[in-house]
Amino acid sequence: MASPMEQFEIVRLKPLVLAGHDVSFTNSSLWMAVALAGIAIFLFVGTAKPQLVPGRWQAAVEYMYDFVRSMLDQNVGAEGRRYVPLVFSIFLFVLFCNLLGLIPWVGTFTPTSHVVVTFGLAMIVFVTVVVIGFARHGLHFFSLFWPSGSNIFLGVFVAAIEFLSFLTRPFTLAIRLFANMTAGHVLLKVFGTFVVALGSFGALPYVFGILPLGVNIALCALEMLIAVVQAYVFALLTSIYLNDAINLH
Repeated sequence: MASPMEQFEIVRLKPLVLAGHDVSFTNSSLWMAVALAGIAIFLFVGTAKPQLVPGRWQAAVEYMYDFVRSMLDQNVGAEGRRYVPLVFSIFLFVLFCNLLGLIPWVGTFTPTSHVVVTFGLAMIVFVTVVVIGFARHGLHFFSLFWPSGSNIFLGVFVAAIEFLSFLTRPFTLAIRLFANMTAGHVLLKVFGTFVVALGSFGALPYVFGILPLGVNIALCALEMLIAVVQAYVFALLTSIYLNDAINLH
């Protein structure tokens, strides 16, 4: 029986070397490309023929866009609207990558189950926040770490903690998404193994296999919910970090 961790193995589909570096096209690259293609199709179909009374596809696109815009309005304010395309793109990419990995029987792969992918996304957010912060406020951006109204001794101590906390943001953002997706897929694989093993046990396969099968169905539903929630959490934290850079709160 295959190991539950085998599903996370990176497979080189097209070995490539560029300037001595391995830039092979892998199964992770393939499914990220599939996610981008799915997003492009979703947006194209939903916006190709806009109508006053939207159809299902147009309504879905508009709902997701309004959802992200409302999130930025609540967490950043009116100035956050210029960053809606960034957060909307990240939200859709994470959502599609999460959901694609749940499609059975076609050898799907979940790119967000690898920390290198989630860390790359987190670094895009982190670098964007830092660039926006310095572009808008200059060196005054460092006041984000200084507690207002505190004396010099307490201020230095708190500022050091706040600065270290700020530097850990990309790691916590990446690990949260990676850990949730990995743990969920491991559970699905383990209980799927139980279905096969117990379902072939003795003369009563339906009796022994029905319980893990029911649990696996419930886990699939839970994983779909987690896939959506984790995309939302990633976008929400991105908007909160943008608020720090724009408003210095």
